[in-house]
Amino acid sequence: MAIAVETTFHGVTLAEYDDLLRRLEFRRGGDSEPGCLFHYTVPTDDGFRGVDVWESVEAFDRFVGGRLAPVLEHLGIARPEVAMSEVHNYLIAPPQRRG
Repeated sequence: MAIAVETTFHGVTLAEYDDLLRRLEFRRGGDSEPGCLFHYTVPTDDGFRGVDVWESVEAFDRFVGGRLAPVLEHLGIARPEVAMSEVHNYLIAPPQRRG
């Protein structure tokens, strides 16, 4: 079952977020982690919030435990607040056709 995950990072700048992406070998507008159906990030008053839809809680947990947590620890960034909800439905854009 798909889940929505909101991760709220307090006291972390968008420049630090961009560094985190680089260290995870992601690029802006690029592919996401396997199991992550989509991801976006917005600034907050004191940091940023990432919003994702994951295929399952297990896929999210694998990413956090295997990839995200070690990089956060290396950078000295505290783990974020996490809120999860079951997803009733989500829509995605079809692939762009080249013609």
